[in-house]
Amino acid sequence: MRFFRMEELIVNLSQGALENLNYGWIILFMAIESSFIPFPSEVVMIPAAYMAAETGEMSVPMVILSGTLGALIGAMINYGLSYFLGRPIVYAFANSRFGHMCLINPRKVEKAETYFDRHGAISTLIGRMIPAIRQLISIPAGLARMHLGSFILYTCLGAGLWNGILVAIGYACHTQVDKDTLIQTISRYSHIIGYTCIALLIAIVIYLIYQGVKKTQDYKDE
Repeated sequence: MRFFRMEELIVNLSQGALENLNYGWIILFMAIESSFIPFPSEVVMIPAAYMAAETGEMSVPMVILSGTLGALIGAMINYGLSYFLGRPIVYAFANSRFGHMCLINPRKVEKAETYFDRHGAISTLIGRMIPAIRQLISIPAGLARMHLGSFILYTCLGAGLWNGILVAIGYACHTQVDKDTLIQTISRYSHIIGYTCIALLIAIVIYLIYQGVKKTQDYKDE
């Protein structure tokens, strides 16, 4: 039941913010989303792109930039807390009542640590695009004392790609979904949106790999 109350709160907050959405709101909400507080990025970036298409008061590049900046701020909070507090306190928080209210538990933190250990620093880029990992991937990075410059670079790249796809979806929704039902529609289909984003990202990666291989082959043929 706790999850559904949190989801309802998110919908109500997002619906209210949508009426006065600006770059500041985007940065704030995405900072929250990227920290240990559960807040789906779909209900921030998609409405922001929708409003950019509808009113023209915000630009698409600035929406993506604001979302990425917010994501970095939230990730830095998790990174910094984990870096300075250490593993025992992080796991104690994950096992606390407040941690559970934030939908965090030791198993989820351990899962994020395992993912980080398996893939190394690049996981802070890839992990930003994987549901259930994206909000927590900064924690093992902090616990492992990952180089700050690399952490910032990979976080910004991953968040920028993810936000770019969400913005593209939001821009397309402008002609398909009524503004009054936008947040409810996003919340209802959030899992489908997430999987769609992952599929698009995989397609982009495959295309880039194909282009790289093709250029290498063309160079050898010459």
